[in-house]
Amino acid sequence: MTDQTPTPARPLLRRPQDGELIDVAGVEHFFRLTGEHTAGHFAFEEFNLAPGTIGARPHVHDGHDEYFYVLEGQLTLHTGDGEVTAGPGHLLAATRGTPHGFRNAGLIPVRALCLYTPAGYENYFRDVHAAVSAGAEATDELLAEFRSRYRTSSYQAASDTAQ
Repeated sequence: MTDQTPTPARPLLRRPQDGELIDVAGVEHFFRLTGEHTAGHFAFEEFNLAPGTIGARPHVHDGHDEYFYVLEGQLTLHTGDGEVTAGPGHLLAATRGTPHGFRNAGLIPVRALCLYTPAGYENYFRDVHAAVSAGAEATDELLAEFRSRYRTSSYQAASDTAQ
């Protein structure tokens, strides 16, 4: 009988410049790890928002969870019940089915991390970037079409629809 002990995998070290930069609607998404690196388990990005930039209007994911961690600046987060401002060290867990969105309502840039589990939603950003690079306009309709491919839908609070 031969020893069939598998050789352990090696850890993956990513240097500060290693990653995939995808600029979508004014948000710089720098994917440090994607599903290709993690066997689909999760994707990990650092993102930057200039002052006055909407990162994502309120929406709901049915296929993955997102975790936001603020490094610099003040990130305004939509929670389904309204908005909260999160500064450095704040963490928001937007698990499946929970409405969320984010924007930079402040006067300085925001730098934050986002973890997606399982991976796959990074492809939404790739798809939007490719469409815009090919000449499409990033309209609400186009974004909704792409989101639906990744089990994501827009969210409007009941109080918003009662007007």
